[in-house]
Amino acid sequence: MASMITCTAWVPRGYAAPFPTKYNFDEEEFERIAAMAKLQLDDAREDLEEAEAEAEAEAEGEEAESGKSGSKKSKKDKKKSKDSKDDNDDDSASDIEIDEDLKEYDLEHYDDDDDGDGQPMAMFGNIKSLAYYESNDDDPYITLKDDPEDEDEEREDLQILATDNLVLAAKVEDELAHLEVYVYEDAVDNLYVHHDIMLPAIPLCVEWLDIAVSKPNVDKDAPANFVAIGTFDPDIEIWDLDTIDCMYPNAILGQGGSGDNNADEGDKKKKKKKKKKSKKANDEYHVDAVLALAANRKHRNLLASGSADKTIKLWDLNTTKCAKSYTYHTDKVCSLAWHGVESTVLLSGSYDRTAAIADMRAPGDQPLRVGVESDVEQVRWDPHDPNYLYVSTERGVIHLFDARAASKDPAASKTVWKLQAHDESVSSFDLNTVIPGFLATGSTDRTVKLWNITAEGPSMVVSRDFDVGKVFSTTFAPDKEVAFRLAVAGSKGTVSIWDTSTNPGVRKAFGQRVPTRPEGEDVEDRLVALDDDESSSSDEEEGDEDGEGSSGEGSQGGDAMDED
Repeated sequence: MASMITCTAWVPRGYAAPFPTKYNFDEEEFERIAAMAKLQLDDAREDLEEAEAEAEAEAEGEEAESGKSGSKKSKKDKKKSKDSKDDNDDDSASDIEIDEDLKEYDLEHYDDDDDGDGQPMAMFGNIKSLAYYESNDDDPYITLKDDPEDEDEEREDLQILATDNLVLAAKVEDELAHLEVYVYEDAVDNLYVHHDIMLPAIPLCVEWLDIAVSKPNVDKDAPANFVAIGTFDPDIEIWDLDTIDCMYPNAILGQGGSGDNNADEGDKKKKKKKKKKSKKANDEYHVDAVLALAANRKHRNLLASGSADKTIKLWDLNTTKCAKSYTYHTDKVCSLAWHGVESTVLLSGSYDRTAAIADMRAPGDQPLRVGVESDVEQVRWDPHDPNYLYVSTERGVIHLFDARAASKDPAASKTVWKLQAHDESVSSFDLNTVIPGFLATGSTDRTVKLWNITAEGPSMVVSRDFDVGKVFSTTFAPDKEVAFRLAVAGSKGTVSIWDTSTNPGVRKAFGQRVPTRPEGEDVEDRLVALDDDESSSSDEEEGDEDGEGSSGEGSQGGDAMDED
């Protein structure tokens, strides 16, 4: 499998700790990890027992069909063959000569089970018996002690300044899935990987959280720096971005979580076994891939998730439990967005070709809907006018709807306008939260386009190929100081950050919001990526000199733009 980045997210300035802490494996952490690992081992053991039971049942059925005589004969042959094999094994074992120097190690019984008082081998089974020290200075087996100068240098390398942004990129490389945490230094045009987080499956969605989850001795109202990650697994993992080299997530939302801590072991086993048998959608956890996440910025403890199991779950991050489940879509739920003003209203997009507007306080009510011509890819509220919402589709179309005109019948919905933005699927788009009417779209046709949305409708400003492959993510930076920065990522596994204000078309369309520059001063194109990915910049700069390919304010994007 080739390298690819499936999604990205920005972390606003000031939330990351200046000096992230190293992971501390102490007694309490051991107990937490052991409990989480035991749940996974129990799942694997139950799966194995079920598979063995099914295989045994199939074998018994085949034997019953072949008749009693054939069955008895077969069993005798098997027993005879087994006895013969055991005799041969004993003979061969007796023929092996053991070197005199190796006898004391008793290697012939190396793989035997330990029936004595020794600790059995299992996941994390022997970790507790190991001695660990607060500092390498206390460890008698470490003769080369830490150099204070090296520690200061390492600490400086990990430092994150208040003017830095973090960029989170969910990446798949060969058979390895992980989240790369980049530091973007805008002042010096620098982008580098700070640390990464290993993931259990291919990541599909990432959502930054400003609340501490399952972290004791931390004020829940204090700002924090966490991330929620949805993958092909039905569970949602939550990690602390200010702690590096973590072994396990801080919390797991779903069936893989630790369960009710107040319940006794018997209740836990009964509850878990009951869950294990049920693969159908339910009100407690997802049973299929998590495709979308949305954090509520006003009610910080609420996280919404959409899944391929056709449900939407509302999670309470204080308890890590599912507070409510919603089933008003008839196909996979692929995108979610909270309303900017009405903080309990959630917009959801689905493969059932509708986008739904629902108040989470009224789970029994049917939501308002708008319909589109094909599967929904992404949905967004207009950050500058919350009466309007945008929907992108797999056929490359962007729709603008007025939420006030939505009804319970999606077939009756009318668009304000629709735009054939790309020839292929609009896999990602974003609206600038600082600059009104500034829209960026990314497509599997490998291009990124910038649009100027006015009262007359949308007009394309610039189209560009960033050489990131099929574009899966286009996201604007969240801070006012870097509002023109656009992160682009795709199927080639690279992230590029473009300062769109260096483009003449963008300055012409949004000039009133660009700092004044001396007349006649040339503006150098700013495209920041990792060192290995800068080889394509020369070709792109040539395109800039020619007017950025098909750029030009007032030109219509794609094939057509219809107004109703």
